[in-house]
Amino acid sequence: MIAALFRTVLAYLAILFATVVIAGSVVIAGLLGFKNRPGSIFDIAPRLWSRIVLAAAGVRVVVHGGEHRGGPQHIFVGNHASWFDVFAMAAHLRWVKFVAKAELFKLPIFGPAMRYAGMIPIERANQSRARASINQAGAEITRGASVILFPEGTRGRDYALRPFKKGAFVLAIETQAPIVPVAIHGTIEIQPKGGVLIRPGRIDLHFLPPIDTVGWAYDDRNALAEEARTRIAACLQREYGVALPG
Repeated sequence: MIAALFRTVLAYLAILFATVVIAGSVVIAGLLGFKNRPGSIFDIAPRLWSRIVLAAAGVRVVVHGGEHRGGPQHIFVGNHASWFDVFAMAAHLRWVKFVAKAELFKLPIFGPAMRYAGMIPIERANQSRARASINQAGAEITRGASVILFPEGTRGRDYALRPFKKGAFVLAIETQAPIVPVAIHGTIEIQPKGGVLIRPGRIDLHFLPPIDTVGWAYDDRNALAEEARTRIAACLQREYGVALPG
């Protein structure tokens, strides 16, 4: 418990520091008109911010299948059970844009920094705005960026996969960008949904072989979603004994 309290305080202080300094720098760069491109502050900041938080929390990330994350214009889809899924992914990918809930973009400093960095807000309850978010993500892919989505829609309380929403797969079909399924394990033990305490530990990121979407049509979106979900579920079952979804 003492270790968890220490790491919790340290992690929250790191989040505060990183948000003020790094996110603040992103906002300033955006106001000054810096170009949003690979290697720019908009690319480096999310990775640096996440690594600072992970280090403060005492979290080690182990990457499996790292060869599958290389190259531009991928759509990474992963299971989602903790905020540390976001930190782990952001810390180990380059030139990527998150599709994140719109409420985060209302936070002071952090929200404007996300916008300047090219992150994409989504309001899933509003179909027209959700469609606009998919279009924005498509524009980022056209410019050469990769995109990260959590197709379960929100964090779960265990590793068993819930049904996937179809937005990520419509995006993949429209842009013909490959889908990279990502199986994430260990984040619940660090900070589960609704939890305040942060415990040191290990996160495993499994980047699975890409799914080529060339030739898939809009009517194939359900099949594409199920293919990605099946691959993630199979990895979680094989490596960690997580029960396959019904």
